[in-house]
Amino acid sequence: MRITKPQFWALAAGLLLSSSALFAAITDPEATTAIEQKQLVTAKHYMVSGANPLAAKAGEQILAKGGSAVDAAIAMQLVLGLVEPQSSGIGGGLFLLHWDKQKARLTSLDGRETAPAAASPDLFVEHGKLMSWREAFVGGKSVGVPGVIKALELAHQQHGVLPWAELFAPAIRLAEQGFVVSPRLAGLLKANWNPGLDKFSSSAAYFKTEGQWLPAGFIRKNPDYAALLKNIAKQGSQAFYQGDNAKALVSAVRQAALNAGQLSLDDLSSYQPKQRDPVCIPYREFKICSMAPPSSGGLAVLQMMGMLSHQPLSKLKANSVEAVHLISQAAKLAFADRERFAADPDFVKVPVEGLLAADYLKQRAALLTAAEGPAAEPGEPQGAEPLSSGSAIEFANTSHLSVVDSKGNAVSMTTSIENAFGSGILVNGYLLNNQLTDFSLQAKVDGYWVANRVEAGKRPRSSMAPIMVFDQSGSLIYLTGSPGGSRIINYVAQNLVAVLDWQMDVQQAANLPRFSHRNDGLVLEQNTNLSKLVPALLELGYQPKLADLNSGIHAIKIHKDRLEGAADPRREGIAAGH
Repeated sequence: MRITKPQFWALAAGLLLSSSALFAAITDPEATTAIEQKQLVTAKHYMVSGANPLAAKAGEQILAKGGSAVDAAIAMQLVLGLVEPQSSGIGGGLFLLHWDKQKARLTSLDGRETAPAAASPDLFVEHGKLMSWREAFVGGKSVGVPGVIKALELAHQQHGVLPWAELFAPAIRLAEQGFVVSPRLAGLLKANWNPGLDKFSSSAAYFKTEGQWLPAGFIRKNPDYAALLKNIAKQGSQAFYQGDNAKALVSAVRQAALNAGQLSLDDLSSYQPKQRDPVCIPYREFKICSMAPPSSGGLAVLQMMGMLSHQPLSKLKANSVEAVHLISQAAKLAFADRERFAADPDFVKVPVEGLLAADYLKQRAALLTAAEGPAAEPGEPQGAEPLSSGSAIEFANTSHLSVVDSKGNAVSMTTSIENAFGSGILVNGYLLNNQLTDFSLQAKVDGYWVANRVEAGKRPRSSMAPIMVFDQSGSLIYLTGSPGGSRIINYVAQNLVAVLDWQMDVQQAANLPRFSHRNDGLVLEQNTNLSKLVPALLELGYQPKLADLNSGIHAIKIHKDRLEGAADPRREGIAAGH
């Protein structure tokens, strides 16, 4: 069935919210290949910002019923897994920051995937040869134990207000009645990036119609997903991690036609999310907080900001040559440390205190003004142990959502299945992740272990970096985050500088052209005014490249009398509130 463009989001709104006139208007999403400038959204009572209008409206609907920030985040994630399956879903993992305003308490939840008990450092060695990432990511070998449902269940037990089952209603309705395939989903299918969608018959049957990839405007029903969500709504997480779904998941992984994996029923039933202490750092008159390892993203963003606190960024023009240079050099140094030290702290001693120590960051900051040169070397933070640097490819198909409820509680959550469409394996209407390729495929380099090597039960390093910013009185003033693979670190740090130093409103900051340095060269967002900086950057020693930098900032600024929300123009999401 096809619908015309004028019918597109009107029908989508009706499918999600039935007869509710309050949420009837939904903004058209951006096209996959275009940038749509968006307007700042303001509200007095509550606000959501998410990567798809249907998900944002689901969260807004929950808040209108008196739900908490966590309630809204759950509803949004369940819808995102349906309408934005290329980016996140219940077959993946998440990091969640939660702010309890009444208790003035910040907590974080690690819902990252884990490696199977049968996994070893040579997981990605076949016939004595190390697999390439391209060979490894499709199929069962790359699938970690999904953490989303268990993490959301724990978050709801701690901070939920509405009944668990009620949070599933928007996603179930859309899955049963059908959702409208967005231009972004259609475009990513057409790009045919993930060969798994063709290799696995269930995936091909779902993502194709009449032998062709689903086009924008197609109405796709997902009865399998709806049925599973109904079971989880009634029975809790055990309906996912035990019983029929668990058996189907394990069978799909172990019997995958390509790269059969080692996941077991015991791996699923024993999975537990982890409550971890957030990591924070002072920045001028603010305090910036994020996820602790296995998030390298939070750590690296805080390192960047700690180094940049020694520079007068507020006196520099936004995205001037001087600003781009300083931020890029900070990124280089943070990435060098990330590759050497960041990993699952339950398996490797990660020198978090040393990496964030004021004297260490001041020492590293002294290197920022030097011209661009060779790749930066990792530093020597206190508490570091002898390790080799390792690399792992992380692609940009993740999602971020921000929520503030009517009581001032907030969630900043980044969620992912890793590569576009994950491992390519579809089970019960949802895609399985390929997060195990976020480990370093090579376990030893020059005789030293790599911190982020594969080990049984270990969580792979992640660049996801949900952020919360507090003022001098300890009040939450800003929450943000982004998808983007390892470039998340660059996107989030630049977003913080734009809001905290350049005093941009949240939408201006989301609109700002992007640049990225991962200790491997400077990349500027093409078709932006950053291209004008190329001659000056060449003089500083850079060899800049131009490329699409598909960030997905979804942010909320909290003022005394209002909330301001922003959605990245590079994606199809919106901010919405009341």
